[in-house]
Amino acid sequence: PKALAGPKAADRMFFTRMDEALASVADDYYVVVVDCPPQLGFLTMSALCAATAVLVTVHPQMLDVMSMCQFLIMTSDLLGVVADAGGNMGYDWMRYLVTRYEPGDGPQNQMVSFMRSLFGEHVLNYPMLKSTAIADAGITKQTLYEVSRDQFTRSTYDRALEALDNVNGEIEQLIRKAWGRG
Repeated sequence: PKALAGPKAADRMFFTRMDEALASVADDYYVVVVDCPPQLGFLTMSALCAATAVLVTVHPQMLDVMSMCQFLIMTSDLLGVVADAGGNMGYDWMRYLVTRYEPGDGPQNQMVSFMRSLFGEHVLNYPMLKSTAIADAGITKQTLYEVSRDQFTRSTYDRALEALDNVNGEIEQLIRKAWGRG
């Protein structure tokens, strides 16, 4: 990591830059979400060093879960090197969010059960359902909270909104607990 730090290696390692940038605006935000792709680049490493909590999303399919496990093993190895160089790896919480979940899909239910047996309470209680309402809202670069309900079939919209509210409520509770307000 020192070779990647730049001219002032002793003062600024690459993985401290995001933390420094966030510290400069910390009074302006309660929560900052950094959505990183599953790759071991500077953004992901810097985000993991700046993070106070980590939420890993995973689609409940065997290939996706196995890919996530392999990625997390590689991430752990690399973060060990970063931690040895002074990186902060202390998180208030780390959880897994099941995404694009289809409750009527037997293999997905088996995979969610498998994940819960492996990761226990680290898997959020509420999964995010697969929904055309969310996909359609994304086409216009909006969230479900921003689009009009009348653009969708009422039951589709309501089901997706309920799932979104449940997931976000659970994440909010984790944040409040970390802040000592839970």
